[in-house]
Amino acid sequence: MEQTSHPAPLFESRLRALKKIHQGKVRDIYEVDADHLLIVTTDRLSAFDVVLPDPIPFKGRVLTQISLFWFAKTRQIVVNHLADDLVLEDVVGDPGERAALAGRAMLVKRLHALPVEAVVRGYIIGSGWKEYQLRGSVSGIALAPGLKLAEQLPEPIFTPASKAPAGQHDENIDFDAITKILGRDTALEMRRIALELYTFAADHARARNILIADTKFEFGLDASGRLTLIDEALTPDSSRFWPVASYKPGISPPSFDKQFVRDYLESLHWNKKPPAPHLPPEIIARTSENYCEALKLLTS
Repeated sequence: MEQTSHPAPLFESRLRALKKIHQGKVRDIYEVDADHLLIVTTDRLSAFDVVLPDPIPFKGRVLTQISLFWFAKTRQIVVNHLADDLVLEDVVGDPGERAALAGRAMLVKRLHALPVEAVVRGYIIGSGWKEYQLRGSVSGIALAPGLKLAEQLPEPIFTPASKAPAGQHDENIDFDAITKILGRDTALEMRRIALELYTFAADHARARNILIADTKFEFGLDASGRLTLIDEALTPDSSRFWPVASYKPGISPPSFDKQFVRDYLESLHWNKKPPAPHLPPEIIARTSENYCEALKLLTS
Protein backbone atom coordinates (compact mmCIF):
# COMPACT_ATOMS: atom_id res chain seq x y z
CA MET A 1 0.00 0.00 0.00
CA GLU A 2 1.40 3.38 -1.00
CA GLN A 3 1.35 5.26 2.26
CA THR A 4 2.22 8.61 0.65
CA SER A 5 -1.11 8.64 -1.21
CA HIS A 6 -3.21 8.07 1.89
CA PRO A 7 -5.13 10.95 3.51
CA ALA A 8 -5.13 11.62 7.25
CA PRO A 9 -6.42 8.82 9.50
CA LEU A 10 -10.20 8.76 9.83
CA PHE A 11 -11.52 8.40 13.37
CA GLU A 12 -15.17 9.10 12.55
CA SER A 13 -16.95 9.62 9.25
CA ARG A 14 -19.51 12.36 8.65
CA LEU A 15 -21.68 12.37 5.55
CA ARG A 16 -24.23 15.13 5.07
CA ALA A 17 -26.39 13.41 2.46
CA LEU A 18 -26.86 10.08 4.27
CA LYS A 19 -28.29 9.11 7.65
CA LYS A 20 -25.91 7.33 9.99
CA ILE A 21 -27.91 4.48 11.52
CA HIS A 22 -25.18 2.73 13.49
CA GLN A 23 -21.71 3.41 14.81
CA GLY A 24 -19.81 0.34 15.92
CA LYS A 25 -16.36 0.02 17.39
CA VAL A 26 -14.79 0.34 13.94
CA ARG A 27 -17.54 0.79 11.32
CA ASP A 28 -19.98 3.59 10.61
CA ILE A 29 -23.12 2.43 8.79
CA TYR A 30 -25.32 4.69 6.68
CA GLU A 31 -28.72 4.14 5.16
CA VAL A 32 -28.68 4.48 1.38
CA ASP A 33 -32.22 3.31 0.68
CA ALA A 34 -34.59 0.52 1.68
CA ASP A 35 -32.35 -2.11 0.08
CA HIS A 36 -28.79 -0.82 0.54
CA LEU A 37 -26.34 0.35 3.18
CA LEU A 38 -22.99 2.13 3.05
CA ILE A 39 -20.38 0.69 5.43
CA VAL A 40 -17.41 2.94 6.22
CA THR A 41 -14.48 1.26 7.95
CA THR A 42 -12.72 3.89 10.04
CA ASP A 43 -9.25 3.76 11.56
CA ARG A 44 -10.65 3.29 15.06
CA LEU A 45 -9.24 0.45 17.09
CA SER A 46 -10.85 -1.25 20.06
CA ALA A 47 -9.24 -3.37 22.73
CA PHE A 48 -11.03 -5.14 25.56
CA ASP A 49 -14.29 -3.82 24.05
CA VAL A 50 -13.20 -0.20 24.51
CA VAL A 51 -12.54 2.12 21.56
CA LEU A 52 -9.10 3.67 21.89
CA PRO A 53 -8.69 7.45 21.39
CA ASP A 54 -6.00 7.18 18.70
CA PRO A 55 -6.75 6.07 15.12
CA ILE A 56 -4.36 3.62 13.42
CA PRO A 57 -3.26 4.94 10.00
CA PHE A 58 -4.29 2.75 7.04
CA LYS A 59 -6.27 0.33 9.24
CA GLY A 60 -9.69 1.01 7.71
CA ARG A 61 -8.39 0.72 4.18
CA VAL A 62 -6.54 -2.51 5.02
CA LEU A 63 -9.63 -4.12 6.55
CA THR A 64 -11.78 -3.09 3.60
CA GLN A 65 -9.31 -4.22 0.93
CA ILE A 66 -8.72 -7.58 2.63
CA SER A 67 -12.48 -8.15 2.92
CA LEU A 68 -13.03 -7.25 -0.73
CA PHE A 69 -10.21 -9.63 -1.69
CA TRP A 70 -11.81 -12.53 0.19
CA PHE A 71 -15.34 -11.70 -1.01
CA ALA A 72 -14.08 -12.00 -4.58
CA LYS A 73 -12.11 -15.19 -3.86
CA THR A 74 -14.95 -17.02 -2.11
CA ARG A 75 -17.93 -16.33 -4.37
CA GLN A 76 -17.87 -19.98 -5.41
CA ILE A 77 -18.44 -20.98 -1.76
CA VAL A 78 -21.05 -18.46 -0.61
CA VAL A 79 -22.75 -15.31 -1.86
CA ASN A 80 -21.82 -12.08 -0.06
CA HIS A 81 -23.51 -8.79 0.71
CA LEU A 82 -21.71 -6.56 -1.80
CA ALA A 83 -24.06 -4.48 -3.95
CA ASP A 84 -22.92 -4.82 -7.55
CA ASP A 85 -25.52 -2.37 -8.85
CA LEU A 86 -24.17 0.74 -7.08
CA VAL A 87 -20.93 2.74 -6.98
CA LEU A 88 -19.85 5.33 -4.41
CA GLU A 89 -20.45 8.21 -6.82
CA ASP A 90 -24.12 7.21 -6.91
CA VAL A 91 -24.65 7.82 -3.21
CA VAL A 92 -21.99 10.32 -2.04
CA GLY A 93 -22.07 13.36 -4.27
CA ASP A 94 -19.61 15.58 -2.40
CA PRO A 95 -16.07 15.04 -3.84
CA GLY A 96 -14.41 15.89 -0.52
CA GLU A 97 -16.50 13.41 1.42
CA ARG A 98 -15.91 10.80 -1.25
CA ALA A 99 -12.15 11.32 -1.07
CA ALA A 100 -12.19 10.67 2.67
CA LEU A 101 -13.92 7.34 2.00
CA ALA A 102 -11.49 6.17 -0.68
CA GLY A 103 -10.60 2.52 -0.18
CA ARG A 104 -12.60 2.19 3.04
CA ALA A 105 -16.25 2.13 1.92
CA MET A 106 -18.47 -0.76 0.85
CA LEU A 107 -21.96 -0.53 -0.62
CA VAL A 108 -23.90 -3.58 0.50
CA LYS A 109 -27.32 -5.16 0.36
CA ARG A 110 -29.52 -4.64 3.38
CA LEU A 111 -30.06 -8.08 4.90
CA HIS A 112 -31.37 -9.68 8.07
CA ALA A 113 -28.23 -10.19 10.19
CA LEU A 114 -28.17 -13.39 12.24
CA PRO A 115 -27.43 -13.07 15.99
CA VAL A 116 -24.60 -15.61 15.94
CA GLU A 117 -20.90 -15.38 15.12
CA ALA A 118 -19.63 -18.34 13.10
CA VAL A 119 -16.23 -18.96 14.67
CA VAL A 120 -13.83 -21.51 13.18
CA ARG A 121 -10.68 -22.58 15.01
CA GLY A 122 -7.73 -24.34 13.44
CA TYR A 123 -5.48 -23.84 16.47
CA ILE A 124 -6.22 -23.74 20.21
CA ILE A 125 -5.77 -20.21 21.55
CA GLY A 126 -7.70 -17.38 23.22
CA SER A 127 -11.08 -18.15 24.79
CA GLY A 128 -10.92 -21.63 23.25
CA TRP A 129 -7.72 -22.36 25.15
CA LYS A 130 -9.24 -21.12 28.41
CA GLU A 131 -12.31 -23.31 27.95
CA TYR A 132 -10.16 -26.31 26.98
CA GLN A 133 -8.10 -25.95 30.15
CA LEU A 134 -11.27 -25.97 32.25
CA ARG A 135 -13.32 -28.63 30.47
CA GLY A 136 -11.18 -30.33 27.85
CA SER A 137 -13.56 -29.08 25.18
CA VAL A 138 -14.52 -26.00 23.17
CA SER A 139 -18.19 -25.18 22.53
CA GLY A 140 -19.13 -28.71 23.51
CA ILE A 141 -16.57 -30.33 21.17
CA ALA A 142 -14.31 -32.68 23.14
CA LEU A 143 -10.63 -32.35 22.25
CA ALA A 144 -7.73 -34.69 22.85
CA PRO A 145 -5.98 -34.26 26.21
CA GLY A 146 -2.53 -32.75 26.44
CA LEU A 147 -2.81 -30.08 23.76
CA LYS A 148 -0.35 -27.21 24.05
CA LEU A 149 -1.19 -23.53 23.78
CA ALA A 150 -1.46 -22.55 20.08
CA GLU A 151 -1.23 -26.17 18.92
CA GLN A 152 -2.85 -27.01 15.60
CA LEU A 153 -6.02 -29.06 15.92
CA PRO A 154 -6.36 -32.32 13.96
CA GLU A 155 -9.04 -30.58 11.91
CA PRO A 156 -10.76 -27.19 12.10
CA ILE A 157 -13.74 -26.97 14.44
CA PHE A 158 -16.87 -24.82 14.32
CA THR A 159 -17.33 -23.05 17.66
CA PRO A 160 -20.11 -20.48 17.36
CA ALA A 161 -20.63 -17.57 19.71
CA SER A 162 -23.70 -15.62 20.67
CA LYS A 163 -23.50 -11.89 20.02
CA ALA A 164 -23.38 -9.91 23.23
CA PRO A 165 -24.73 -6.38 23.72
CA ALA A 166 -22.29 -3.51 23.18
CA GLY A 167 -19.57 -3.42 25.83
CA GLN A 168 -19.98 -7.09 26.76
CA HIS A 169 -18.08 -10.15 25.59
CA ASP A 170 -19.52 -12.67 23.16
CA GLU A 171 -20.13 -16.10 24.67
CA ASN A 172 -19.10 -19.44 23.17
CA ILE A 173 -22.12 -21.70 22.65
CA ASP A 174 -22.51 -25.28 21.48
CA PHE A 175 -24.16 -26.49 18.30
CA ASP A 176 -27.42 -27.39 20.06
CA ALA A 177 -27.74 -23.79 21.20
CA ILE A 178 -27.22 -22.43 17.70
CA THR A 179 -29.87 -24.77 16.30
CA LYS A 180 -32.36 -23.38 18.81
CA ILE A 181 -31.52 -19.84 17.68
CA LEU A 182 -31.40 -20.39 13.92
CA GLY A 183 -33.15 -23.69 13.24
CA ARG A 184 -31.31 -26.89 12.38
CA ASP A 185 -31.11 -26.43 8.60
CA THR A 186 -29.65 -22.90 8.83
CA ALA A 187 -27.24 -23.95 11.58
CA LEU A 188 -25.96 -26.89 9.55
CA GLU A 189 -25.55 -24.73 6.46
CA MET A 190 -23.71 -22.05 8.44
CA ARG A 191 -21.32 -24.63 9.87
CA ARG A 192 -20.65 -26.18 6.46
CA ILE A 193 -19.96 -22.84 4.80
CA ALA A 194 -17.84 -21.48 7.66
CA LEU A 195 -15.60 -24.56 7.68
CA GLU A 196 -15.23 -24.47 3.90
CA LEU A 197 -14.37 -20.77 3.97
CA TYR A 198 -11.77 -21.28 6.68
CA THR A 199 -10.14 -24.24 4.93
CA PHE A 200 -9.94 -22.37 1.63
CA ALA A 201 -8.50 -19.24 3.24
CA ALA A 202 -6.07 -21.13 5.49
CA ASP A 203 -4.60 -22.93 2.48
CA HIS A 204 -4.24 -19.65 0.58
CA ALA A 205 -2.62 -17.90 3.56
CA ARG A 206 -0.29 -20.78 4.40
CA ALA A 207 1.16 -20.59 0.88
CA ARG A 208 1.99 -16.96 1.71
CA ASN A 209 3.60 -17.75 5.08
CA ILE A 210 0.61 -16.82 7.25
CA LEU A 211 -1.25 -19.17 9.57
CA ILE A 212 -4.90 -18.34 10.21
CA ALA A 213 -5.30 -19.57 13.76
CA ASP A 214 -9.00 -18.80 13.95
CA THR A 215 -11.56 -16.48 12.43
CA LYS A 216 -15.16 -15.41 12.79
CA PHE A 217 -17.74 -14.93 10.05
CA GLU A 218 -21.05 -13.15 10.17
CA PHE A 219 -24.03 -14.11 8.06
CA GLY A 220 -27.36 -12.66 7.09
CA LEU A 221 -30.43 -13.83 5.22
CA ASP A 222 -31.72 -12.24 2.03
CA ALA A 223 -35.40 -11.94 1.15
CA SER A 224 -35.46 -15.55 -0.07
CA GLY A 225 -33.82 -16.86 3.11
CA ARG A 226 -30.44 -17.50 1.46
CA LEU A 227 -27.44 -17.49 3.78
CA THR A 228 -25.15 -14.60 2.83
CA LEU A 229 -21.68 -13.62 4.07
CA ILE A 230 -21.77 -10.10 5.55
CA ASP A 231 -19.69 -7.61 7.55
CA GLU A 232 -15.95 -8.32 7.10
CA ALA A 233 -14.13 -11.47 6.08
CA LEU A 234 -10.82 -12.93 7.25
CA THR A 235 -9.23 -9.66 8.35
CA PRO A 236 -6.73 -9.01 11.16
CA ASP A 237 -9.67 -7.74 13.24
CA SER A 238 -11.79 -10.86 12.79
CA SER A 239 -8.95 -13.42 12.74
CA ARG A 240 -5.65 -14.33 14.30
CA PHE A 241 -2.88 -14.22 11.71
CA TRP A 242 0.46 -15.71 12.72
CA PRO A 243 3.73 -15.61 10.73
CA VAL A 244 4.75 -19.16 9.83
CA ALA A 245 8.40 -18.42 10.56
CA SER A 246 7.85 -17.61 14.24
CA TYR A 247 5.10 -20.12 15.03
CA LYS A 248 5.84 -22.59 17.81
CA PRO A 249 3.32 -24.60 19.87
CA GLY A 250 3.44 -23.85 23.58
CA ILE A 251 3.72 -20.07 23.27
CA SER A 252 1.40 -17.33 22.06
CA PRO A 253 2.86 -16.46 18.66
CA PRO A 254 3.38 -12.89 17.43
CA SER A 255 0.57 -11.81 15.15
CA PHE A 256 -0.51 -9.37 12.46
CA ASP A 257 -3.56 -8.27 14.42
CA LYS A 258 -4.11 -5.93 17.37
CA GLN A 259 -2.63 -8.35 19.91
CA PHE A 260 0.42 -6.08 19.86
CA VAL A 261 -1.76 -3.27 21.26
CA ARG A 262 -3.43 -5.56 23.81
CA ASP A 263 -0.01 -6.63 25.11
CA TYR A 264 1.01 -2.99 25.53
CA LEU A 265 -2.22 -2.11 27.34
CA GLU A 266 -1.81 -5.10 29.65
CA SER A 267 1.47 -3.54 30.82
CA LEU A 268 -0.38 -0.44 32.05
CA HIS A 269 -2.40 0.21 35.19
CA TRP A 270 -5.67 0.54 33.27
CA ASN A 271 -8.97 -0.98 34.43
CA LYS A 272 -10.07 -1.73 30.84
CA LYS A 273 -12.97 0.67 31.09
CA PRO A 274 -13.49 3.99 29.27
CA PRO A 275 -11.69 6.25 28.87
CA ALA A 276 -8.88 4.28 27.30
CA PRO A 277 -5.30 5.58 27.49
CA HIS A 278 -3.57 7.17 24.51
CA LEU A 279 -1.11 5.03 22.59
CA PRO A 280 2.53 6.12 22.15
CA PRO A 281 3.53 7.02 18.56
CA GLU A 282 5.74 3.94 18.26
CA ILE A 283 2.87 1.60 19.21
CA ILE A 284 0.58 3.28 16.67
CA ALA A 285 3.24 3.03 13.94
CA ARG A 286 4.04 -0.63 14.69
CA THR A 287 0.35 -1.57 14.70
CA SER A 288 -0.20 0.18 11.37
CA GLU A 289 2.77 -1.68 9.90
CA ASN A 290 1.34 -5.02 11.08
CA TYR A 291 -1.98 -4.39 9.34
CA CYS A 292 -0.30 -3.23 6.11
CA GLU A 293 2.00 -6.25 6.10
CA ALA A 294 -0.97 -8.60 6.41
CA LEU A 295 -2.62 -7.00 3.36
CA LYS A 296 0.59 -7.19 1.35
CA LEU A 297 1.22 -10.86 2.13
CA LEU A 298 -2.34 -12.12 1.73
CA THR A 299 -3.07 -10.40 -1.57
CA SER A 300 0.32 -10.93 -3.24
